[in-house]
This record gives sequence, C-alpha cells and structure tokens, in this order.
Amino acid sequence: MQTENSSTERGEPPSGNSIQALKQFRSAGRGFWRDVAETDWNDWRWQMKHRITTVEQLEKFLPTLTPEERAGAQLSNTKLALGITPYFFNLIDPADENCPIRQQVIPKIQETHTASWEMSDPCGEDSHSPVAGLVHRYPDRVLFLVTDRCASYCRYCTRSRLVSNASGYDFHPEYDKQIAYIAAHPEIRDVLLSGGDPLLLSDEKLENLLSRLRAIPHVEFLRIGTRIPIFLPQRITPELCAMLKIFHPLFISVHTNHPRELTTEVRDALGRLADAGIPLGNQSVLLKHVNDDADVMKALVQKLLMCRVKPYYIYQCDLIAGSAHLRASVAKGLAIMEKLRGHTTGYAVPTYVIDAPGGGGKVPINPEYVLCRNAGRVLIRNFEGKIFEYPEAPDGRPCGRPPEKIEESQLV
Repeated sequence: MQTENSSTERGEPPSGNSIQALKQFRSAGRGFWRDVAETDWNDWRWQMKHRITTVEQLEKFLPTLTPEERAGAQLSNTKLALGITPYFFNLIDPADENCPIRQQVIPKIQETHTASWEMSDPCGEDSHSPVAGLVHRYPDRVLFLVTDRCASYCRYCTRSRLVSNASGYDFHPEYDKQIAYIAAHPEIRDVLLSGGDPLLLSDEKLENLLSRLRAIPHVEFLRIGTRIPIFLPQRITPELCAMLKIFHPLFISVHTNHPRELTTEVRDALGRLADAGIPLGNQSVLLKHVNDDADVMKALVQKLLMCRVKPYYIYQCDLIAGSAHLRASVAKGLAIMEKLRGHTTGYAVPTYVIDAPGGGGKVPINPEYVLCRNAGRVLIRNFEGKIFEYPEAPDGRPCGRPPEKIEESQLV
C-alpha cells in the first residue's frame, strides 16, 4: 500500500500533473471537518446529511468562488440541484478555478445557456420508455431507473431533467410496473439499475429489488451504474458487499473522470467490491479542463487498473442543455485514443463512444486504422503510423503474394 504524503494529510490537493504524480494514491483528508468524530466521518448517512447544498455553504467553504460560480449556485435549484459530499469536496483545489474536481460539481451560470443543438433528453430515453422509469432501447436489455437522487450532482448530467427534481420532472419509480414489464418480455436478459444512484437505497430496499429481478427466469445478469464509490466510499460497507455477492452474476459500472478522484478511500471501497467477486468497469465522460489531456487520461486508466477496475467507456459529452462550457471536441477525444492504443496495456484502453443524439444508442468512434479495403487486401496502420497489408480473398484464403514493402505513395 502506498503512503499518503504530508500535504494530503492536511487536506490539501496534490500538486503536479505528471502521470506518476497523478497515479499516486492519496487520502481526501478531512479539511474543514477535521474535528468531526471518526465514526461520523466514516458514516455514509452523516456524509449525506452534511452535504454542501447552498450558495452560503459554498461561500463559507470555498471563498474563492468566481462570479460565474456564485451566480450558477444561486440558480442551480432551477435546473439541477447543488449537492457535494464533504468527502468529495475535500478534493477541490480552492486556488484553481479550473480544478478538474471543481469543474464537475460546482455550478456555473453557463448552465443556463442553451445552444440550439442541445436537448433536455439527448439520449431519447423518454421516447423509449414503455413504462415510467424503464428505458428499452436495445433489444435484449433495459435501463431500470431506481431513484432521482445522487450523493453529489455532476454538472454535465445527461439526466439533469430528472435527477434531483430541480426542474419539476417529478419522477416517481413504480417498481411493480417496471418489473412486470421485464417479466412479460423474455427477450430481456440484462437489467441495468441506474438513476439517480441505486446505491443510495438502503441495503434492505436494494436487496428486495435485486431479489425480485433475479427471480425472473430470463434475466441472466444484473448491472448497477453508480458513482457512490467515488462520491461516497463510506457507503461501500462490508455488509453491502456481502449482500450484493448473493446476486451473481452482478456487474458494477462506476464513473470516474480524473485520477485525483481515485483516493485511498476509493481504492479500498473498490477493493471491497472486487473481493466480493463483482466485475468492475469504469465509464468516463470527456470533459474540458478535466480529462481532455492524453497524460491525464493515461494516468486515469492505468490507476483504474490498479484499483481492479477495467476502463470500459469514454463518452463524448452528451448534448445536454447547458453543457457547452464543459464539452471537449470529438477531435480531442480521437487524439487521446491515439495516445492510448499501443501506448499502454490493452486492458487500459476503453471504447470511445458517442451516444447518438435523439436515441440512436452508443456508436464507437475510433481513429482510422483501416486505410483501405477491397476483396483482395486490407491496408492497416499501427499505433506508430507504420503501414501493413493483410491479404485475403472472399473465402478468407490469401490471394496472391503481397509486396515486401508498401510505400505511402501507393495509397494515393
């Protein structure tokens, strides 16, 4: 186990942005809450009760608020509520207005600016909902929305219309109807619990819901999408892990965007889930001033593997209304993928996807590695830019003798 440095013990964010520095595991520290009893600090319910939810609290704990942040916090409850756990708040660098943690959870007035191409439901979930709280967009799987609450609220949330109910969506899951639909459709083999965050449910409520789903014969495996291990690692108790272990095959997808989020507390929480036999994957969103940098992303994916988490997806930021100030370009995403493929272990390379606007589903976006293809050959390039030929015929047998060397000019 790697030790924490002295600055982190004081609750200060780590300095330096090199890959090795970013990959160091540090505690989030206690910060303003250093006098809180250890038992309270490590109680996830205490963390939820003491979240930062008002502009007055923000000004108290973060006196360096910019005018854009102060105005955004004042208006946050008209779009997406403000909510930050004390634990996660300690990761914010008060001296850096472009701090990657700060960018994700502190509102800005830019959230009220909506471009003509942005949408309240960019993934078309509402149009694919046969019953309230259930999205059936892909043939063999459904998205089961469990709650509209989260431990902390990401300012780029693709479900900001629903999550926190700040916009008056008034979401109320109806588990009986959602489960009845799944039971009546034998093609559904995969159920993803999301929200909001399913791990905010009590152990008892979550166990009851998982039991009911597991009792449906054609449901082969269950998934949980959560950011709780990142925002609230105190929630990942041994009791929760023991309960989840009952429902294998059960997968969990976590959501981490920057290596600083992977603290010693998060590493240990993820380890408890992994020790319970739960396969873990990570989904990141490409965000400006957060992870739109090849070194930052490389540190993140490598550090995830050290936490026994497989980097699964990098999402292009959805066209959610008010997110333009956080959206990095697709060109930047492709450039980052170029720096990952071949430059780090394949286990660390996620799939870069765009969730097609309006409900088209996830579309993989890759750099161009296939240069040309016909019935007789495929020309490909590797991560170094070198060009190779794979000869084949329609039946798969090699067709003819390939040249010993392919010059760039031959591709024109």
